[in-house]
This record gives sequence, structure tokens and C-alpha cells, in this order.
Amino acid sequence: PEDTTASRLQLAGLCFLLQILTIILFAVFVRYSPESSSGPCSQQLNCSWKNWDLGFQHPRFRHVHLQALLGFGLLVAFLGRYGPGSVAISILIVAFAIQWAVLIQGFLYFFLNGKIYVGAQSMVSADFCTAAVLISTGALLGRVNPMQMLLLTLLGVTLFSINEYVLLSLMGISDSGGCLTVHTFGAYFGLMVSRILHQPHMDKRKEQQDTGHQPDVFAVLGTIYLWIFWPSFASATTVRNNAEPWAVLNTYFSLVASTLAASVLSPVLYEESTLRMVQIQDATLAGAAVMGMAGEMLVTPFGALIAGFLAGLVPPLGFRFLTPVLRSRLKTQDTCGVHNVHGLPGILGALLGTLLTALATADAYGGRLELVFPLVAQGSRTATDQALCQLCALPVTLLLASLGGCLTG
Repeated sequence: PEDTTASRLQLAGLCFLLQILTIILFAVFVRYSPESSSGPCSQQLNCSWKNWDLGFQHPRFRHVHLQALLGFGLLVAFLGRYGPGSVAISILIVAFAIQWAVLIQGFLYFFLNGKIYVGAQSMVSADFCTAAVLISTGALLGRVNPMQMLLLTLLGVTLFSINEYVLLSLMGISDSGGCLTVHTFGAYFGLMVSRILHQPHMDKRKEQQDTGHQPDVFAVLGTIYLWIFWPSFASATTVRNNAEPWAVLNTYFSLVASTLAASVLSPVLYEESTLRMVQIQDATLAGAAVMGMAGEMLVTPFGALIAGFLAGLVPPLGFRFLTPVLRSRLKTQDTCGVHNVHGLPGILGALLGTLLTALATADAYGGRLELVFPLVAQGSRTATDQALCQLCALPVTLLLASLGGCLTG
């Protein structure tokens, strides 16, 4: 009992300290962006984000926010043992991650004359960051306490922001839906932490996946939220000059194909007559992840269907053949299977994005080339150079995620 009291008080103390710290930092640095400028990216601010059509900002911000909280919060709830508790912890993580992300990303993107200027756009980028941290925690559920989760968030948000800055600002890559920055980084960061925290005696007690009826209810809700809000999430940072929202359409096509892919493989691999909701959920996430980079590019509808179908095949195959190998050989324990659901589809999406970038021509994209590949449109890069940059971003992300995960672990 004394032990639990101590850990309870430690958690309370840590939350108090972190909140006081962020309040002080906000007081010193954070201001609202001046109304006169067209959004937080005024001319002097070196931003990789374009000015947004203001009419779109707020509904999109709501969708992204709902997606981060409800979509991801409910997704971690399907584990019978950790259900409601894990939702509570994920909301705690969201609450801290958003504050911390506004600060860290503010210093990188919105810093001007010693102040951070925040607007709706900083909140959207903070939500993206939160999503990556929630993906990482999916690999660790049930093996880290809330205090460790908060420390993981502290370091995870910082490393995520550095990775995103390197990719978007320094390398100038196009990754609107967070294929590399959110899915791939989040998954491998979490897996690396999981590997470092490996405890041999945990293997004896077989990870019980999902049990009973209640988790399926969570999975149903989480999946429905994904279906409703993911297309908005994927297109939240893409620029619209009354152009067709390609990212939304491509993500939808990818989601439908990946769900069918799960229905193709699950009956073959598992001796069950009915599809389980969790399998649909995994396929949906994989279909969304694979479109993270390619979503705003010219995938064409059939291309999006093919990509989604291939991504949907990854989770069932991964859970059946890859996870047991990783668990026995590499000793990673991946509670929610983020490697199969976010990691591998994220890598697949990055390769798809690279291929599409190499094929990009001014004729095919027309006026959109400026929006999707600004450096190619300005003539400072050829499409091949841009494709090489997109490809190099994958090892950079994996390296940062692995090193960061080791350090955090």
C-alpha cells in the first residue's frame, strides 16, 4: 500500500511540475498571432506550412482534434486488461502533449522576435504530434506506468518535432498526412522503447490480446471515428485554393480497399467464420497510414485502391508471421501491434510517395505542382531530386526514431 501511495503522489507531483513549467514557458513566450497577418505564417516567419484558406481552418482543426482524442484513445481501449485505464492515460498524454508540442514546434516554426505566435494551425500541428506519441504508447501499454508515459511524452514530442523539422523544413519533403512523421516515427520510436524495456518474465504470461465483449465495443467506436475523421486528418495541412481535396478522396479509396483486404486474409489465416472488429480496425489504420505521403499526390483512384489493398494485407500477415518472430528473436513486445499497423504501412507509403514524386510532371499536376512540390515548381529541384529527398527521409526518420527510442527507454 505504501508503494502505491508513493507512486500516486509521484504522479501528482510530476503532473504539477510539468503544468507549472508549461504555464511559465507560455507566459514568457506564447502569444496569439496578430490578426492582421494572414494566419500565423506571416512573411518573416520561416514556415514549411502555407497560408491556409481560413474558412477551412476550424472544422478541420475540430476533426483532427477529435481524431487524436477519440480515434486513438478508443483504439488503445480494445485490450481487455487495460481498457478504460488506458483511455484515461491516453487523455492525460494528449493533455500534456498538446501543450508541450505548441512550445517545441513554436520554437522551430513560429518563433519571431523572441515570441511564439500561435493560431489554429499550431494546434493542428500539435495534434499531429500528439497522434505520433499515442501511436508510440500503443507499443508499451501495460508495461509502463503513467509517470513513465508522461516522461515518454516529454521526450517523444521533442524528438518528433526535431524529426518533422528536419524532414519538412531542411529536406523540403512533402508529407502532408504524416506518413513518415506520424506513423513511421511513432511506431519505431515506441518499438525501440519497448525493446529497451524488455522484461523476460513478461513473456511467460502470454500477452492477452482482447477479451470479451467490452473491448469490441471500443474497437467499433474507434474504427467508426477513424472512418469519419481520418480523411480530414490526412488533408488537414494540405493547401486548398478551391482545388479538389485529393488527400480526402485518396484516403477514402485506400480505406475501403484495405478493409476488403482484411476480409480476404483473415478467414484464410485464422480459423474463424466471422471477421473480428479489431481486424477491421487494424486494416483501416494501415490503409490510412499508406496514404499519409501519397494522399495529396496524383495517385489516381485505382492507384489508391491498389495501395490500400496492399496495406490492408500487411496487418493480418504481420500478426500471423512477423510478430512471433520479433517477439522471440528481437524481444520486442508490441501490445497494440503498432509495427504491423503503422510502421510497415508507413514505410510502404513512403516508398509509394517516392515513386509518385519521381513521376510528377507539370502537365499532370498543373497549378497544383506549386502546392504539392513547391521546390520543383520553382525550378530549384527536379522531380528526380525531390524523389531522392523523399526516399532519404525514410532512413533519417528510422534513425531518429531508433536513437530517440533507445535514449528514452
